[in-house]
Amino acid sequence: MLLVLNYGRILSESHLSRNTYKRGNPTCFIAKNGKNMTEEPSKNESPIPEKLLVDDPTNFPFHAAYLVYSELFDSITEPEAKADLNRNIEALKENRIDCETFYRNIAHYRKMSPSSHQERFSLQTQRKRDWRMKTQRQERIRRHKK
Repeated sequence: MLLVLNYGRILSESHLSRNTYKRGNPTCFIAKNGKNMTEEPSKNESPIPEKLLVDDPTNFPFHAAYLVYSELFDSITEPEAKADLNRNIEALKENRIDCETFYRNIAHYRKMSPSSHQERFSLQTQRKRDWRMKTQRQERIRRHKK
């Protein structure tokens, strides 16, 4: 499927074969994947790093670190961050760094993820007598509401 942008309109291949489109402004060809075909392809694009499958459930500290790595890898979108995570988990697997160093190296990625912040928890207490009075009142309302 080849799309052509001409004068702000999107044309399909059938429009090209009928020669019914306006002439004048240069036409921009867009491939099926949405990339502009008239631009030079950039050769410096690095491939997106893939998640490493090096989990070892028998080694609990490494398994816990791998679970953190896996969650972070799925939530992060930048390729350089993913590559850094891969380097850290490989170093931990090969015992070049210890767990503490691994967690220190990836700490700033954990702060970037939106789900990592901890919410404040508040617990409201009351006296037993107040609780009894409150529940008795609620039961009384419920009983007479019928």
